[in-house]
Amino acid sequence: MSRALFKTDFKDLPLVSRGKVRDIYDLGDRLLIVATDRLSAFDVVLPTPIPEKGRILTRMSLFWFDFLQDIVPHHLLTADPEEFPEVLRPYQEILAGRSMVVRKARVLPVECIVRGYLAGSALREYRQSGQVCGIKLPQGLREADPLPEPLFTPSTKATGGEHDVNITFEECARLIGKDLAKKIREISLSLYEKAARYAESRGILIADTKFEFGLVDGDLLLVDEVLTPDSSRFWPREEYVPGRPQKSFDKQFIRDWLEKIGWNKRPPAPEIPPEIVEKTRERYLEALRRLIEGVPGSSEAS
Repeated sequence: MSRALFKTDFKDLPLVSRGKVRDIYDLGDRLLIVATDRLSAFDVVLPTPIPEKGRILTRMSLFWFDFLQDIVPHHLLTADPEEFPEVLRPYQEILAGRSMVVRKARVLPVECIVRGYLAGSALREYRQSGQVCGIKLPQGLREADPLPEPLFTPSTKATGGEHDVNITFEECARLIGKDLAKKIREISLSLYEKAARYAESRGILIADTKFEFGLVDGDLLLVDEVLTPDSSRFWPREEYVPGRPQKSFDKQFIRDWLEKIGWNKRPPAPEIPPEIVEKTRERYLEALRRLIEGVPGSSEAS
């Protein structure tokens, strides 16, 4: 196992942003996105990285960008360090397997969340009001029940330690315009439905996921990461039992541990014990193996 990468520091490259997981650098008309091994929970970056996590996320995103490109184009130009600009040559070893050069896009200010099952913030909202993001649901639904149909439930983007806030479709339309809101709703649902069918055939239920979109010369592109354990709830199909919390391949395992130790969900976050780090890594790897093992053109997990 290689050493974990908590952050990059390429001093001769302009740093655009350092997010919860990704470091983004300006390459002129393009961007370099580096997936580190940082992990966030409850919108707080944890001090302990998960070794290889960035490479796992990148490999998954590359698979999904290719698999879903018949629905919407994406911003990826290349993930091969040999094809990167010359200025990145000194960092090839660090970048290998965990980076992408992408088109610059004007990213829309909403998270495009699609839910197929009742979990997380949707479950809490449903228990309070019988609705999720303004959408009324049937009475009597239990935790982890499948929804009557997948729901598009947008949210605002968290900044500066704030939490994402679920919004209605009407609020989304006010933020970005009605026509564009309708378009991203339709595309998000199509992406989810295609991905969910495939994942279920590989033993994973996608309970919910988050997409992000950007505009380049008026064209809509899928950006950021796609259908990873960081942006989705992945449940093992064979262990799925509605009416209770589910085992998962995502960072819910870390969230549950943090809840158990009584952390107040405010910085600073506690250090993660080695055994919890390794179990989290194993879950990410298992999701990767299930999704891409044996798929032509996809490298298998190591």
